[in-house]
Amino acid sequence: QVQLVESGGGLVEAGGSLRLSCAYSGAYWTIKTLDWFRQAPGSQRDLVAGLTRGGHANIADSVKGRFTISKDSDKLTLYLQMNDLQPEDTAVYYCHAELLKGTEYWGQGTQVTVSS
Repeated sequence: QVQLVESGGGLVEAGGSLRLSCAYSGAYWTIKTLDWFRQAPGSQRDLVAGLTRGGHANIADSVKGRFTISKDSDKLTLYLQMNDLQPEDTAVYYCHAELLKGTEYWGQGTQVTVSS
């Protein structure tokens, strides 16, 4: 099993920045990918950014150039640096892990609200 705990959400004005953190624990050596998803009210949960076991990053077009995904393997923490935030970035952001055997885990989510 893997446990995921997000932090770092909050309220920010348009143009501001936030850094989300996702502390992962448990059988972390079995993780294949670590990702950030987001879900706005009335919308589906969408992939924002993902990081493979080999370090390859995948960033959604909607946030490319503004968001960066990274990981500190010593601290067992995944990050999402979000710059130039816009009201359309308002959503609950979820950390997600997929294991080598295909099992998926989700964090509890952290709210990001961007005011115009």
